[in-house]
Amino acid sequence: MCTTTPPGTPGEARDRFADVVAFHGHVCPGLATGYRAAEVALARLRSGRSEDEELVVITETDACGVDAIQVLTGCTAGKGNLLFKDHGKHAFTFINRNTGEAVRVVSNPSFDIDALDPHFAPLRTRVMQGQATEAEHAEFHERMEKVVEAIMKAPAEDLFVIHEVDAEIPERARIFRSVPCANCGEMTAESRVRVEDGKFVCYACSREYSRRL
Repeated sequence: MCTTTPPGTPGEARDRFADVVAFHGHVCPGLATGYRAAEVALARLRSGRSEDEELVVITETDACGVDAIQVLTGCTAGKGNLLFKDHGKHAFTFINRNTGEAVRVVSNPSFDIDALDPHFAPLRTRVMQGQATEAEHAEFHERMEKVVEAIMKAPAEDLFVIHEVDAEIPERARIFRSVPCANCGEMTAESRVRVEDGKFVCYACSREYSRRL
């Protein structure tokens, strides 16, 4: 049976999280959640970081946690093995191409960040709205560190609903020939042009046409 215990020593885990924070730019609960989701998936799939497209991640959110997933798994938009579905869910499907195994990791509705610190959310609102005092800013960062620490230490089963799934493995990323747009002249992948008046036109220059209500 695969374990959901994160691989590596506590010191190694701290180093990896430091790399994630450096990439993202700041510490936040969402980043910690994405970090834990990636750890769980890599352990379940018995996989290391993807050098090429050995792993695929399908994310259903574009929130902070996706940056942690990119750093830990090596699945990135530029490499073509990070696929985005705009579902507004903290839900991630991780696929190992080599084994065909896949695991879906979804935020557990019963895990309530507000319950960790009832004062955190209202304080965050004041900070985000630019209404917080200097003292409140300091308190906010102190409380956030504690919330993040709680997320990092929580059992994976408390944070997530985790289950193996039968996932269709996406085809590998393709490299398309580029053609110039007839309007702006900018080179555009041929998979992303439309034909207007017999000419290749990029999406940005094309005229939208629809008769659907």
